[in-house]
Amino acid sequence: MKAMRIALLGAGTVASGVVRVLQRNQDELCRRAGRGIEVVAVAARDAAKARRAIGETLALTDDFMGLATREDVDIVAELMGGIEPARELVLAAIRAGKHVVTANKALLALHGNEIFAAAQEHGVMVAFEAAVAGGIPIIKAVREGLAANRIEWVAGIINGTTNFILSSMRDKGVDFATALAEAQRLGYAEADPTFDIDGVDAAHKITILCAIAFGVPVQFDRVHVQGIRDLETADIRYAEQLGYRIKLLGITRRAEDGIELRVHPTLIPATRLVANVEGAMNAVVVQGDAVGSTLFYGKGAGSEPTASSVIADLVDITRLHTADPEHRVPHLAFQPGALADTPILAMPQVRTSYYLRIHVRDEAGVLAEITHILAEHGMSIDALLQRPSGEDDQHTDVILLTHETLEQRMDQALARIQALDTVLAPVVRLRKEELR
Repeated sequence: MKAMRIALLGAGTVASGVVRVLQRNQDELCRRAGRGIEVVAVAARDAAKARRAIGETLALTDDFMGLATREDVDIVAELMGGIEPARELVLAAIRAGKHVVTANKALLALHGNEIFAAAQEHGVMVAFEAAVAGGIPIIKAVREGLAANRIEWVAGIINGTTNFILSSMRDKGVDFATALAEAQRLGYAEADPTFDIDGVDAAHKITILCAIAFGVPVQFDRVHVQGIRDLETADIRYAEQLGYRIKLLGITRRAEDGIELRVHPTLIPATRLVANVEGAMNAVVVQGDAVGSTLFYGKGAGSEPTASSVIADLVDITRLHTADPEHRVPHLAFQPGALADTPILAMPQVRTSYYLRIHVRDEAGVLAEITHILAEHGMSIDALLQRPSGEDDQHTDVILLTHETLEQRMDQALARIQALDTVLAPVVRLRKEELR
């Protein structure tokens, strides 16, 4: 049977991995897919750099649009990243009747609805396993493997750079800046790490997971995003003393009046498997009503781990290439006409538990005043620590864990606590999830 013909847009880290794995495992892939999968050409801006990455044998061009719409191409693999011209090229490929594979989480989080609608109109597939958690097959698991379930929540460590930084801060006791510098030295963090450390990369990914878990359109503009750049070593240490570890989590949860969609540093019980995911590894926990809790763990980035997911998509499309478009797996797990308009909750509407660190004057009645304010706003305390602040014996850190409450109530209580004369610094507030 005639081989499926692939155009690669981009010749970077992921594309080079795709080329290597395709060449190395061609016989195995052919047995799985029922026909060969071959790269017909690669589009790249820098020919010399591309040659070093993909070798000398593949055809190379700088005409991205020409390759994306070329008549003898069956599947376009967009591996260049960024929004434009990736969006323009993907839509052009779809209009030309090409299937698309992409690892571009930012593109899908911002323009996925437009891209999936175009693919539906033109009867082609858009596959994006590599866009979330690198080599972990989480998209296929949620979209197909867990299709019997009513998904309750998804929570994941889906950015390896921030997990490496947090692991270093905990293991070595270093501050954020030192841990970031080490991550950059080792190649885990970019020279400009903003998207990673400010939570934007994780927000792109949890937006996609939210859509396929709950059958709603992708809505990146509704996600709450908080990164780790302001996280202090003291809070990691205090969390540890209370039996918790701090991870940057992407969380999406079904609630009574909508869907939660958020990224932020989160306290997790140290006994949870996901709390023990260290270094640059990723892990995603999915809670379904029938299956219960499932954990997916592995490398979230890297040349060949990400290529593994890209090629899995190529194999899937090859298998389904001749299938009736109406009988293929829907892009967002649910049939396009059955997507729900369930609202994404604003953060004041979210219910969770909290970690508070309050730097106060060490005098009688301070703790009673703080707990009284919390009680007046309907909050109870789960655990409490009081530790010297290290400045002098006149100041102390009060560390509280609360039971679950509305974020709106916590906002109101913190405004009153912050206004107390005995509170000497901005209150540190982190959210806590038991992930039961």
